[in-house]
Amino acid sequence: MAKVILERLRKVYPNDVVGVDDATFEVADGELLVLVGPSGCGKSTLLRMIAGLESITSGTLRIGDRVVNDVPPKDRDIAMVFQSYALYPHMTVAENLGFALKLRGHDKAAVAARVREAAAVLELDALLARKPAALSGGQRQRVALGRALVRHPQVFLLDEPLSNLDAKLRGGMRVEIARLHRQLGATMVYVTHDQIEAMTLGQRIVVLRDGRIQQIDTPMALYERPANLFVATFLGSPGMNVLRGRLEQADGLRLVTGGDSVPVDLTSAGLDVDAAWLGRDVALGIRPEHLQPKPDGQGAALAPTVEVVEPVGNEVFVNLRHGDAGLVARCPPQVLPTPGETLPLGLPPGCVHVFEADGEGRRLSA
Repeated sequence: MAKVILERLRKVYPNDVVGVDDATFEVADGELLVLVGPSGCGKSTLLRMIAGLESITSGTLRIGDRVVNDVPPKDRDIAMVFQSYALYPHMTVAENLGFALKLRGHDKAAVAARVREAAAVLELDALLARKPAALSGGQRQRVALGRALVRHPQVFLLDEPLSNLDAKLRGGMRVEIARLHRQLGATMVYVTHDQIEAMTLGQRIVVLRDGRIQQIDTPMALYERPANLFVATFLGSPGMNVLRGRLEQADGLRLVTGGDSVPVDLTSAGLDVDAAWLGRDVALGIRPEHLQPKPDGQGAALAPTVEVVEPVGNEVFVNLRHGDAGLVARCPPQVLPTPGETLPLGLPPGCVHVFEADGEGRRLSA
């Protein structure tokens, strides 16, 4: 395996359309790093640049100790798993697994040994004689992974490999990929638009927006201390609630919002605010799990109106309206509130995130 180093990588298409701008980071040897962001953010372009399928406008790309900017894809010692399975329908599973090795001139015995090895790792032993039409979606995806695995590459590149699977299969395949990574100790770069996949699979995550890196960190560090409002609202399901208003010190710290909103009492949240923040317009971020029901109203920071209640078994999502702002509270199963009534909510200490209201919504610091 090998590390991958990107130094100020940039991709510009005709008419000065920037696909990736100033991408700089390192994928450690044996690390599973996830590139995540909305459609069009540049994550697949960046992966294809690593693979050699997109040319690099400027910057330096290293795989191991080699600069590979101008090295053809076949000579980079990488293996790529695409969104489509791209299996040969007339070939058996065994033939699909071994085809790339056959093209590279490996003898039959070596191909057979590598195929058996990959099949054992991915639990495909009983399926080797089948053709793709006789496989489920999850089995086809495992064959696509196996086709990369047999090559023993330095780096695995996975471009949204689970997007064609239903929710249950996606969950199962996430576990398969994580298990495979632990077993192989392989260097993997994984692209997804699904933040749940990113959070559950990645040892570190690169969050992209409009071709630029927003933040790089471990999943929980990103969740607990996002660098800006985009990262805060992109990661998490449901996403972070945002209230906009002005910070004021009056009988405790408050967020005074516009319209018909009632001020939000931030005293209980233990927010450490520099005096320079007072009077400033800010965006206040609160995770759904931190909006805690206070049925008796004691210690409540706000009392929004219940709009929709979504019980999902082990938890309840309560959709609320606080003035002009929509909120979601994640609550334990209990007596469900009734749409139209108010629901007093408290804020535990250390749960509030404060961001600049304008521009990129960067985190404010004391």
